Amino acid sequence: MRTVTVTLDDLRRSRSAVITRTEAAAALGVDPRTITASIDNGTIPSVRLGRRVVIPREKFLALFADTPADNSEP
Repeated sequence: MRTVTVTLDDLRRSRSAVITRTEAAAALGVDPRTITASIDNGTIPSVRLGRRVVIPREKFLALFADTPADNSEP
């Protein structure tokens, strides 16, 4: 099995419309089965193209967009 080395920055620079589960897993440093489970439970958006499941790159990256944390006290 081939090892894939991909970072979130690599995905941000990519022009591809979609990414694979393997690429997503490599970027997050998790097992591809974790990505599959997250797709199955709806946490990670995906599109089925025939028998293949791919992840829309922009929607995936939006999950990890740099947003300021709300650290305000109630």
